Amino acid sequence: MIHKIQFNICGLLFLAFINLFAQKKPNIILIMADDMGYSDIGCYGGEIQTPNLDALAKNGVRFSQFYNNARCCPTRASILTGLYPHQAGVGGMVGNGHGDLSEKAVTIAEVLKSNDYATYMTGKWHVADSSTKDDMHNWPNQRGFDNFFGTIRGAGSYFEPHTLTYNNKTVKLSVEDDFYYTDAISDSTVTCLNRHFKEKKDKPFFFYVAYTAPHWPLHALQKDIDKYKGVFNKGWDVLREERLVRMKNLGVVAKHTQLSKRNPNAKPWDIIENKAWELQRMMTYAAQIDNMDQGIGRILEKLKTENALDNTLILFLSDNGGCDELLKGVKKWVNAKEVTETLDGKTVSTGNIPGVMSGPASTYMSYGGSWANLSNTPYRKYKKSGHQGGVATPFIVHWPNGFKLKDKIKTEVASIIDVMPTILEAAKGTYPKTYNGNKIKPMEGVSLLPVFNNKSLDRDEWFVEHGTNKAYRKGVWKIAFSRDDKHAKKWELYNLQEDPTERFNLASQYPEKLQEMTKIWVKWAKRVGVIKK
Repeated sequence: MIHKIQFNICGLLFLAFINLFAQKKPNIILIMADDMGYSDIGCYGGEIQTPNLDALAKNGVRFSQFYNNARCCPTRASILTGLYPHQAGVGGMVGNGHGDLSEKAVTIAEVLKSNDYATYMTGKWHVADSSTKDDMHNWPNQRGFDNFFGTIRGAGSYFEPHTLTYNNKTVKLSVEDDFYYTDAISDSTVTCLNRHFKEKKDKPFFFYVAYTAPHWPLHALQKDIDKYKGVFNKGWDVLREERLVRMKNLGVVAKHTQLSKRNPNAKPWDIIENKAWELQRMMTYAAQIDNMDQGIGRILEKLKTENALDNTLILFLSDNGGCDELLKGVKKWVNAKEVTETLDGKTVSTGNIPGVMSGPASTYMSYGGSWANLSNTPYRKYKKSGHQGGVATPFIVHWPNGFKLKDKIKTEVASIIDVMPTILEAAKGTYPKTYNGNKIKPMEGVSLLPVFNNKSLDRDEWFVEHGTNKAYRKGVWKIAFSRDDKHAKKWELYNLQEDPTERFNLASQYPEKLQEMTKIWVKWAKRVGVIKK
């Protein structure tokens, strides 16, 4: 009888333990870089030192055919909602009435908060029409985040960013703060995690860490810039060739991949006169990514200290490809203070002025099309384009408790609309049909969890539209809209299996295939609100 009681007690304890383990939902961290090219980080072939991202890749999976929406705010709207940008209310660039996150869409934070998650965010928001306190209905705290530190606007100085906010309060900086935005995002993430583990240790969390690095302006700490002296001296032409070799060896591109031609707005390195100035720009860009990786390392170290790393689903990607913007007329786009005077009263040299060395707060420049061409190796074109250089992103997933795959590269065609359903399935969350009295649009994406367990994804297509930039992929075939000639804008057709870098337009050779795919794109565009019915 005693043995039977002991057995029953042991059985009940065992079941309780199993139930407790089964109920342990994962923590989730979604990390996004800003304006970073496909091949910039080490585990995708780049020269930049990213040991922490490389470690996540080595102990997780990388995708070689993952797509974003080619530009900041439409990507962010999609990733937060699992919808296409127009469905989420951000078909155009947010601000001035052109885009605002829809109340008929629900954010990951809103869903997970309803499923008993703590929800946090640091960094760039950029999905609200208003960036002033006159209208905060679409700010992070109002869209599901318990705690927020970051910026509402899309771009700004790293030393005195405009719209810097803690929850709904404006943050004022002084010279004594010794502020650098990338470090602030990383350190405030660690601080928030520290508070979470002290006060809510038994509650799972969702953390959206949205870096502005390496988006212009080229602002970096000198200690990080100095690490890249000599690294880029061969110039972008040779470095593109060397990157491609490493990418093939890593397996992030196919062995038969050919380097695309140098983009028209990228000059041959041999004819460049201001080489020291050009090298400084790329060194600063590299330093911005390096500093971001250092911060990710501090976040990972905090998770390790709390014994939480294995049960944390971590996802990393970029919002669009490398950016060739030259900042002509930038004073019209950004806060006047940051392009006129620094926090300590120095005059800002605004724009890409040869001889003015990038890095400090007293400069405000971008790295230009030639270096962006390197960032997007081996692909064509840049941010805003539906071609591979604009929409291909590194995508790293790490979750030791969720899957056993390590250092694997997945070739499934997937995109940012798949992030929300992946996170919800991992969290065992329920997606609502209504929220705050609004009927919610169904998610468009699919969960990628089966892919992490070596199952195929039951879908091989992807759509995008932003402005006049548009594309559609189905299997190995892809159409993209070219704007190279303003008098002859047209759809192009590519076979990405044979021609991964879109060198040969097959539109005239396969007109029926082009017509078939453009019809599908138009049908999709009407359904999701790109084209008004």
